[in-house]
Amino acid sequence: MNPYLSVIVPAYNEEARILKALSAVYHYLKQQSYPWEILVVIDGATDQTLSVVQQFAQGKAHIRWLHRRQNRGKGYTVREGMLAATGTIRLFTDADNSTDIAHLEAVLPLFGQGYDVVICSRSPQDAPGARQAIPQTWLKRVCGILGNVFIQLVAIPGIWDTQCGFKAFSQSAAEQIFSTARINRWGFDVEALALARHFGWKIGILPAYWINDAATNVGWRSYGEVLLETVKVRWNLWRGVYTQPGQRTQSTPVARLVQAHPRSR
Repeated sequence: MNPYLSVIVPAYNEEARILKALSAVYHYLKQQSYPWEILVVIDGATDQTLSVVQQFAQGKAHIRWLHRRQNRGKGYTVREGMLAATGTIRLFTDADNSTDIAHLEAVLPLFGQGYDVVICSRSPQDAPGARQAIPQTWLKRVCGILGNVFIQLVAIPGIWDTQCGFKAFSQSAAEQIFSTARINRWGFDVEALALARHFGWKIGILPAYWINDAATNVGWRSYGEVLLETVKVRWNLWRGVYTQPGQRTQSTPVARLVQAHPRSR
């Protein structure tokens, strides 16, 4: 029987952080009544990420991993995980655990209310109540705001935070979006949301309680890549690159949903 929930964790050189994240996810899911799986997708790591994952998974059910020796980028890695997962709902969450897995308490009920894609946002302009316990540096926050304005103008109007690493998709939405997506690196979030709009999937936004990790793999070069790839997404949409048989074409507005912050565990 396929699980109800697949949690996909993309990982590149995460030997120092992934054990904490996997422990949090595993112990949360063990308390749930629905069937689940954890799928770690290792993106050409050159450290001991694979060994840490293997040691953690030893003797535990419902944990598996994909180990690719070549580094292809986060977008490629999330796409690979989404298409290899078997869950009815498929969530990807970052290996730094900046958005606690307990946010699922607010996310999962929305799929029963007709939503196809549910994302968490760090911006109160998306979802009142969103906040950052340990914020990024002021310079990164300014760059993020300016970047988000650009992303809205070019590709996804109405969403202020496209980059929060906590996004869930129904099986049908995940298979259509990620089998069509082409961006391999940091702009994949923008592409996934643009495709959700393009195919007419209903998007819900929930507030995130986000804790910044100073050891993040996201550097200054990544900000530039996101903007360049945002332009590429718009160009692909204009050229009809993403057309596929059976696509849904109606436009669906983004729904903003205000929920209480999930309790910490």
